[in-house]
Amino acid sequence: MNDNQKRRVFETEEHGRIGSCSARFHRSWCILLLLAFCSFHAVLEAASKPPLSVRAERETAIYKQGETVVFRVLLPADSPLARDAELSWKLSKDGVPPVRTGTARLVDGKAAITGRLDEPGHLLCTVSGTNKDQAFSVMAGAAIDPLLIKPSMPVPEDFDAFWADQKKKLAAVPINARMTPVPGAATNAECFDVQADCVGSAPVSGYYARPAGAKPKSLPAILLLHGAGVGSSSLGNAISWSARGFLALDMNAHGLPNGKPAEFYKALQEGKLNSYSHFGRESREASYFLGMFLRALRGVDFLAAQPEWDGKTIVAYGSSQGGFQCFAVAGLDERVSFIAAGVPAGCDHTGVTVGRINGWPKLVPSGSDGKLSAAILRAARYFDCVNFAARTKAKGAFVTVGFIDQTCPATSVYAAYNNLRIPKKIYNDIPTAHANSPAATRARNQAVLDFVKSVK
Repeated sequence: MNDNQKRRVFETEEHGRIGSCSARFHRSWCILLLLAFCSFHAVLEAASKPPLSVRAERETAIYKQGETVVFRVLLPADSPLARDAELSWKLSKDGVPPVRTGTARLVDGKAAITGRLDEPGHLLCTVSGTNKDQAFSVMAGAAIDPLLIKPSMPVPEDFDAFWADQKKKLAAVPINARMTPVPGAATNAECFDVQADCVGSAPVSGYYARPAGAKPKSLPAILLLHGAGVGSSSLGNAISWSARGFLALDMNAHGLPNGKPAEFYKALQEGKLNSYSHFGRESREASYFLGMFLRALRGVDFLAAQPEWDGKTIVAYGSSQGGFQCFAVAGLDERVSFIAAGVPAGCDHTGVTVGRINGWPKLVPSGSDGKLSAAILRAARYFDCVNFAARTKAKGAFVTVGFIDQTCPATSVYAAYNNLRIPKKIYNDIPTAHANSPAATRARNQAVLDFVKSVK
């Protein structure tokens, strides 16, 4: 045992002796601190809780074109608002015109707001007011014939040729996977920090976990893809899916080294990678998402090269930007057999051309004269989930959508979902914004497990 190890043992033993001498004292203070924290948390929660609720009258929140949509406003019994308070409301086509505004006065704590949409899309209702000098707004959404929403523009004629050329460049680069063991990370899994070569300077960088003692050709694989932001890969995610019987690779979106201090990633997010999603958006060859998607494809290469892979099942799993990558790898690689995309980004970038909202990262802007950038409009179409969706050969897909999501709006998500020509299901998360609710997460995870069970 070296000096550092002896010192750690000594410090641990000293801490144990101190704790045993004053355990009751520390327990008393812990209880007091816990009670104080809970009280403070309750105050914060009460302060942030909306003083009213809004939701579509129909439980499914799904209507047909031209139907009257009724949004019910209700004050809970403990709301601080007056039962006859006057509120402002706004109805929009998922955040874009046409927009209607008005006021509604509560009658015994209730009000109704009505609207309609004469095309497939989404009706978004925002109710706002003031509570004790604090402004608030509450949202609700209703889908209008959502399964009839079509892509805003056709696929580029050379879409397949462009991506075939990019995949050819990737195939010319050997994987050269480096697997560094991460000892002691899990009791029932073998864990590794994985680096693999890719086109360009940024490698694949992820954490890989496989069930201990896995036999050759015995297990499905899952590629865990990250949402927007800058950070390390997640070893915990990989271990969690390994415990479910998967070969699991969790890879960060930027090819960054894993396990660095938080300050390392923060500095990149505020510096070199600030606003990365718009880097090179004027050109398909320069787009930041080109490198990101090629790294994701190389992640599929890595999983397919593992001797324990069953040779038939690779799940692409991710949310937001991770969902964006799911559609891309499934559309570009036939080995991806199932898409599990939560509130996916990258959907219908060109929605603005038909008066609809587009999803994050809002690649297509208008100029100061109100005209669209032709170069950006053209390049964006090579990185659109609606076009990847139409090309996937996966055996199934499960997608979630938030009805009040303003980051990856429901209109855009449905445009991509409807272009999937495979067995599919969508989870309408009616009260949820840009997030995975616990119920949606459970449903998506169960869909993955059910698919794997079905192919066995």
